[in-house]
Amino acid sequence: MIPIQHTLQTGYMVGPVHCYSAILNGELVLFDSGPPTEAAKEYFRSALDLPRLRHVIMTHCHIDHYGLAHWLEQESDATIYLPYRDSLKVERHDERLEKQSTLLLDIGYGQDFADSFMLSMNDGTTFPEFPQHYRIVEDELPENLGLETLSCAGHSQSDLVYATADWAVTGDVLLRGVFQSPLLDVDLETGKRFRNYDAYCATIGKLAKLRGRRILPGHRKDVDSVDAPILFYLDKMLTRAAALIPYRDSGNVAEIVRQLFGERLEKAFHIYLKASEIVFLLDFLEAPEQLRSVLEQIDLFETVADKYREATDP
Repeated sequence: MIPIQHTLQTGYMVGPVHCYSAILNGELVLFDSGPPTEAAKEYFRSALDLPRLRHVIMTHCHIDHYGLAHWLEQESDATIYLPYRDSLKVERHDERLEKQSTLLLDIGYGQDFADSFMLSMNDGTTFPEFPQHYRIVEDELPENLGLETLSCAGHSQSDLVYATADWAVTGDVLLRGVFQSPLLDVDLETGKRFRNYDAYCATIGKLAKLRGRRILPGHRKDVDSVDAPILFYLDKMLTRAAALIPYRDSGNVAEIVRQLFGERLEKAFHIYLKASEIVFLLDFLEAPEQLRSVLEQIDLFETVADKYREATDP
């Protein structure tokens, strides 16, 4: 049985978000919780049997996907499950933001911008209240639910995909017509910058194993096949990487953002998103063969070969 899609308005650039509910081994499960809005609460009160809800499982802890986790904890007897790397962000929130501030300084931004970014992260619009009690997906998700959990980092370091033999709930990992920015972040296990590009290369290989299954995305329209959103993403990625070739030896990401976008970006978070993307693309330009290798393994390289060569052999 394919899970039921629940679509909620968010007010964010990416648009409405999809959550999914399913009966697995006789238990009601909800994948993601939607944004922290009164409209979303009212929707779930009417569309979901909250007294029967047993498990709320997050694909990743971005506000549009986990925003009602704390509310569902209060309104039901469900157990909340977070990805391991998101649990680190919950438990070490202040440390993480301080290290993110250092990352911004390392790529050329000044202390004023880093402080502005920190304020935007703590103004209540990015991190709603976390659930007080939760379990770790990778360690504590019940086996009787019959779910395969795939770590598919790239957009964020915590993205998880939940799959059965017939379908997969993919969150922000496979989206139709969307280039999700790979987010600049600190790896709290190492204290160093999380390498989104390395993670994305590993993720592509895992996603290829989902071919033939029904893909249930976190946004936009249904995904017709696994390959289609991967190829869309690669097309955008390689095109943008080719445009960065003149800047590849700069080392100052802040200056690259200023040269490419001028005054068009005003909000600290939007500037951060573009800086994140450029760091990701520069990592690709340093080691393009890593991407080529995985694409050859899943028989997609020839489809993007011309774009790849434009970005790596101008």
